[in-house]
Amino acid sequence: MSILADSSAKVVVQGITGREGRFHTEQCLSYGTDIVAGVTPGKGDSFVLNVPVYNTMAEAISLTGANTSLLFVPPAQCADAILEAVDNGIKLIVCITEGLPVHDMLLIKNYLKTTDCILLGPNCPGIITPGACKIGIIPSTICTPGSIGVVSRSGTLTYEVISQLSSQGLGQSTCVGIGGDPVIGTDFISCLKDFEEDEQTKGIVMVGEIGGRAEEDAAVYIRDHVHKPVIGFIAGLTAPPGKRMGHAGAIIESGSGLASDKIKAFKKGGVKVCENLWELGILAAQTFKKPLS
Repeated sequence: MSILADSSAKVVVQGITGREGRFHTEQCLSYGTDIVAGVTPGKGDSFVLNVPVYNTMAEAISLTGANTSLLFVPPAQCADAILEAVDNGIKLIVCITEGLPVHDMLLIKNYLKTTDCILLGPNCPGIITPGACKIGIIPSTICTPGSIGVVSRSGTLTYEVISQLSSQGLGQSTCVGIGGDPVIGTDFISCLKDFEEDEQTKGIVMVGEIGGRAEEDAAVYIRDHVHKPVIGFIAGLTAPPGKRMGHAGAIIESGSGLASDKIKAFKKGGVKVCENLWELGILAAQTFKKPLS
């Protein structure tokens, strides 16, 4: 099993004709992801990498049965593209686009509450279920099938964690990048709940960073609801107040969002904390035991 995405995903790429859209569509196709359509207004009746391109999501979905969207639309048009996907019945949206205005995301997040659609991102690396499908930009070469779930706010740290797990012989069930913006779709708690319920997942690695309260809230959820072993890492331990970590949501303000507070919350929640990133793979091998993979 897996969470959120598997080989049954039929993907439509919004923004497939752009440079990034085309490049990552090719990478996903090479991994075996079933990309059935692309959408770029005004460029319908064409093909990209033998994938048919349509002018609207309604047309693409009705003709191909797509149920998942991978989105590479520029920030100014991104909110409309997300809403178009939601309104046409897409169940999972993976939004790679960064720079989406917070006001737009507040409107989208509120609207999503009235639907059963799941949004990853914006400003996220996407999701990969090793051996089944890749929807996003996570490098597939570092991934191996297994039983460790990964959920992270940081794209590049997601890659580092996956690489270290694989080097220790610990494969992954699903790896999810939720994005580091102040307002995002799916959060840590939603992914933790899914991993806890997933029979394949035997352990979880959670990567957070300074700013906000997402990690503290997740720690409480882990304490009360998660029975599988969890390793946590917080980026930005030495960052001073006011320092950004490359993400709009990763900023310490008015004494909140400190890495030290998040680490304390992790420990209270029963999370095994990794304070040095380069030691995470070794700690994972000690915690999860290689037979779990």
